[in-house]
Amino acid sequence: MIIVMNPKCSEDEVLKVKRELEGKGLGIHLSQGETFCIIGVLGETRAIDSNKLLRFQGVDKVLKVEEPYKKANRLFKPEDTVIDVKGSLIGGNNLAVMAGPCSVESEEQIIEIAKSVKESGATFLRGGAFKPRTSPYSFQGLELEGLELLKKARKATGLPIVTEIMSTDYIDVFERDVDVIQVGARNMQNFDLLKQLGKTSKPILLKRGLSATIEEWLMSAEYIMAAGNENVILCERGIRTFETYTRNTLDLSAIPVVKRKSHLPVIVDPSHASGYWYLVEPLAKAAISAGADGLMIEVHNNPQCALSDGQQSIKPESFKRVMDKVRILAEMEGKKL
Repeated sequence: MIIVMNPKCSEDEVLKVKRELEGKGLGIHLSQGETFCIIGVLGETRAIDSNKLLRFQGVDKVLKVEEPYKKANRLFKPEDTVIDVKGSLIGGNNLAVMAGPCSVESEEQIIEIAKSVKESGATFLRGGAFKPRTSPYSFQGLELEGLELLKKARKATGLPIVTEIMSTDYIDVFERDVDVIQVGARNMQNFDLLKQLGKTSKPILLKRGLSATIEEWLMSAEYIMAAGNENVILCERGIRTFETYTRNTLDLSAIPVVKRKSHLPVIVDPSHASGYWYLVEPLAKAAISAGADGLMIEVHNNPQCALSDGQQSIKPESFKRVMDKVRILAEMEGKKL
């Protein structure tokens, strides 16, 4: 349920409505801007009398929310959410670019790539320390050692680090050491993990599941937000369809759909979406034109020898060319790096 207050209502009028709802055991989410004041109601609202609420001073409208997600819903928060990560902004008129190798392999490798992508305009360093792989025999990442190497790269460049969490066992370590905690596609509906991450204070990058609908994706975000952490970034990384030529099928339509339905920022991962390095540039450009708030791109200094996903990684010089073009498109779309 959404209660639309008059933008000129007093604090006392808002307080009276809140008290009425809280007295019935309902949760409250207040969203207030210069031209709007909205009270989002969380919980079982079917028994609430809308006509009674309309009698309160300052109440303009009472609306039922049909979607099951509430805090992630744009009706609850009309303004775009902008997440500040050590001065690097995600959302609104800002374009975030997260770049780096699929897997952290060595200190020399991660620092070299970090310096290179920063010089080309990346605003975040991404790198896998813990790697979920389809085969148990594939490289699984350097784990905690890899996390330490990411921290060294952050110290050398100043770039905030983004890396994937696999288990609730490492939440304390990630909250202490990582700037943006990534939840991979395979864990999008790991609800225990999502609830635990909701108790942290770090921004969460939530990748869309392999075959997840947009509503299921937003409901996973709701799990995190309902537990207390509203700093969620959505990442479209392609979904499984009947097409097998590419690794996945990039769902570009999800970007404007999510932007319409939710206030959360949404970025695109063209590397995992396609599985081929030569498709990264066209898909990155298409994502910006579709309204994405950012990109996640895999960059490796020697893709042929990469321990994971070398086929979809671009070289630093190619990344620079992509960034030169993305910068122009971002400006056309009213976004800034």
